[in-house]
Formats: sequence, structure tokens, C-alpha cells
Amino acid sequence: MRLGEGQVAVVTGAAGGIGLAMARRFAAEGLKVVLADVEESALDKAADELREDGAHVLARVVDVSERDSVQALADAVYDTFGAVHVLCNNAGVGSGAEGRMWEHEPNDWKWAFAVNVWGVFHGIQAFVPRMIEGGEPGRVVNTSSGDGGIAPLPTASVYAVTKSAVVTMTESLYAHLKAEGTAVGASVLFPGPHMLRTGLWESHRNRPERYAKERPRRTPYRSLDQWESAMRAAGHEVEFTPAEEVAGAVVDGIRADRFWLLPPSEHSDRQIRARSQSMLDRANPSYLESFILD
Repeated sequence: MRLGEGQVAVVTGAAGGIGLAMARRFAAEGLKVVLADVEESALDKAADELREDGAHVLARVVDVSERDSVQALADAVYDTFGAVHVLCNNAGVGSGAEGRMWEHEPNDWKWAFAVNVWGVFHGIQAFVPRMIEGGEPGRVVNTSSGDGGIAPLPTASVYAVTKSAVVTMTESLYAHLKAEGTAVGASVLFPGPHMLRTGLWESHRNRPERYAKERPRRTPYRSLDQWESAMRAAGHEVEFTPAEEVAGAVVDGIRADRFWLLPPSEHSDRQIRARSQSMLDRANPSYLESFILD
């Protein structure tokens, strides 16, 4: 698929982090960009910056967990631009869950699934039929994570479960699009290969009241800076991948018709092999042993 002037890219979770980096890269390639995010002030700032750089931008406040909100976004995009060629279902949150799985609050699961899973499905349902009807080449990029998408980090199990679901949803979408013989393709994105500086660590700032925690946290939320400081104090160096590098991989992957937008990583490859071998051997998941806590 070519990418260039006259095309339109829609990005959710576009007010910062990976989403904003993708929007900037699409704009640099000449595409019109649609920024969707739940955080209005950050969204306005991002849209203004892109416009100052000469981009053609439509910005909309959207709660991807609400089907009507995403449908209204699709209506606005098609009313404004008449087409969509790239859809990046990127919005995501951490759940804020603490302790063992049986100690988690149901609202931690409900919120994470509402955004990370239902949000992706809402994007697919609102945009894909119109993209197919348009008859032009297109691409749906769904953001997963190595945590869950490859193998779970049990200390963040809610998030991992949602990101595993995104992989399966995208595989199924790929098969459905192929079966229909459409010009629209699908890709699943694994940002990395290292940590990223995104707002995911402060997801709680946008947590809606309907998914509010039912009891106080036992420990305060930690920012990325606090987590990084703690890791360094423990003697662990932390590497970061620039969001711009992820955006570049997305553009390259779309052009190459690549399903797995998975950066080269020895760590990821070890996890994939270990998990696959465990399944082939019908063996216990020994690849999780390093995460099993006392």
C-alpha cells in the first residue's frame, strides 16, 4: 500500500505518546490526520502543533469505550474528508489493579476491557465497512503489547489479557478481510523493542466515574519517572524506544503489507520460542517462572 497526499489517517489515543508520533509521521508523509483522544486539553495542544507544521488536521474528543462516541467520530471524518485509508486503534489504559488476580476489583477489568478491547472493536465496526465500500487500499493497525501479545507479565495481568485479545481480534480481522477479497489489510503493532515514554503510566487521570475504584489503593500510583528511578536504584538499567521509531515502523510495515509489526528483539524472540515450545511439549509454562513471586 502506498502512503501519500490525498489519503486520510485516523489515530485514537492521539494526544500523546505513540498515537501522536504516528499522527506526526502520517502528516509528514502528506496524509490528512484525524486525532481522537479522551483528553481534550492535550488533544487541542497536539492538533495546534500539527497545524503549525502545515498538517491538515481534524481533532475530536472521543471515548473509545463508548460505541456511539466512535460512531460519531466516523461520521465526522467521512463528512469532512470523505474517506479513510489508515485506521490506528491505538488508545489504551493500564488497569490500576493491585495484588493477585483474585484480589482485583471488577472495575479494573471492566475499564481496561472497555478501552483496550471494546475500543478496538468499536473502531473496526465504525470504520471498516466504510473503508471496504470506498474500494481503495487501506490498513487497520491495532496496538497490542509484548505484555500479553507475546507472553503475559503476570504482575500486570489485566493489561496483558486485554492485549492478548487485541492480537486474536486482529488475526481474525485479517482473515475476514482476506475472505472478502477487500483492498483493506490488517496489522497488529507491538511497540518497542524497549520501554516507551507514554501516558499509559498515568492512565488513572482519565478514569471515568462509572469505572471508579471501589476501595483506596494500598500503594500510590507510580509515575514512569518514579518507576525508572526505582529500577536504577536496584541496579537495573532501563532502555527506552523513541515513539518516533515506533511510528516509523508502522509506516514501513503498512507499505510492506506486513501483519506483524514486531520490532527485532532477542528478548521477544526468546519469549515467543519458549511459549510456543511449552505448548508443543504440552509442558507447564516455565517461561513465567521468573515472574512468580513469593
